[in-house]
Amino acid sequence: MIHLIKLCVGAERVEDLLEWQRLNYGAGPARHVTRMWPKRTEELLDGGSLFWVFKGLTLARQRILALEEATGPDGISRCAIILDREVVRTEAMPRRPFQGWRYLSAEDAPADLRRGREREEPLPRELQAALSEIGLR
Repeated sequence: MIHLIKLCVGAERVEDLLEWQRLNYGAGPARHVTRMWPKRTEELLDGGSLFWVFKGLTLARQRILALEEATGPDGISRCAIILDREVVRTEAMPRRPFQGWRYLSAEDAPADLRRGREREEPLPRELQAALSEIGLR
């Protein structure tokens, strides 16, 4: 199993992603369209997730359900990553900016927050980053 990691451009908080997906996809599965098709499809579909980075911190993930071809208005074929609507919050993990998406090994992926912690008020971003950097995420 392998994961993908991607910057959540335009969103500052996990709630921003939830609201955007609700407005665009209703109750159906969410999707993220990307120019490049992942070559490690089988590994991604074997339980992989798309991890979202918000303002330099990985804070959430969504399970990848499928990869489908999507043709853009320009006629170019792209990859639609079909995502489970459940957004699982993760421990904060700092991540420098990058373009597109990257593979993320299961060993390097941040752990899910324990049950019951999802609704806690988040720590200030700077404190989350500092705790993560010293290994107390």
